[in-house]
Parts: sequence; C-alpha cells; structure tokens
Amino acid sequence: MDDRPDTVDAPRAAADAVAEAPTTYERDFYLWCFEQAELLRLRRFSQADLPNIIEELESMGRSDRRALSSSYRLVIAHLLKWQYQPQLRGSSWEVTLLRERAHIKEMEEQSGSLRADARRIVEDVYLDAKREASTETRLPRSSFPAECPYSPDQLRNPDWFPA
Repeated sequence: MDDRPDTVDAPRAAADAVAEAPTTYERDFYLWCFEQAELLRLRRFSQADLPNIIEELESMGRSDRRALSSSYRLVIAHLLKWQYQPQLRGSSWEVTLLRERAHIKEMEEQSGSLRADARRIVEDVYLDAKREASTETRLPRSSFPAECPYSPDQLRNPDWFPA
C-alpha cells in the first residue's frame, strides 16, 4: 500500500479532477494550479480560469522583481556598512553579501529583462538601503551619498568590495 499523501501526485490528481468539476481558485490553490496547467496542456482554453491565470502570471513577475530588489537592497546596505564602518567588518556581512550576490546572479540569469532593469532597481532601493545602513551603523543618513555609489556590475561581483 502506498502511504504517500495525495498531493505527491498532484498532476495525476489534477487530471482526474479536471475530468470532474474544476477546483476553485480560492479553495485549493495548489490543486487549482495543476488543474489549470492540465487544461492548458489539453488545449481546453474555454474551461481554463483565464482571469486568475493572468493575475497569477503577473503576480509571479512582480514577485521576481521584489525578490531581486530585496537582494540589491541588502547588498547595498552591507556595502555601505562595509565602507563606512570598516572596523566592524565581519564574516556575517561577507556571508550575506555572497548569498545575496549569488541570488542576484541566479535571478538575472533566468530573466534578462530584470538584469536590463538593474540600474532602475538599484535607484529604487537605494534610499531604503541607506536607511538600513544608517540605522545599523548609527551614522546619520547624510553620511552616505545621495545616490548609490556602486554600479550594478560592482553590486553583482562577489569579489568586489569598496575601499
């Protein structure tokens, strides 16, 4: 007897469920995803929940941008701390920089359009990164440059650190 939960074979369950009544988007999102994929795979477009599929696709794009923005913000804040409080540099800052730079690399490899928008993303997150660095260092925000002093290439480079 198979003791695995039913959700392990969600695609098969979705195919069976599609043959019956589709699951509502609000009731079981996980199953809804597999059902909608199966309907699209079968080219049963008239049965697909197109408004919610469109909404979810747009949401996925926004989510990727938020994740990339978050990584850039963390890298900028840590590089500001690195540059403006060198006496407090530690391995935890380096680990954060390595992790977030790897995340930036991975996200931008998967999405050239996000990479192409990096300069704007950096501009958008700089004030928040500066605020974080100011709070952690206890230095006034005016201690930091008005605009981000680092290029996207420097922010991505795991071997680059400001003086």
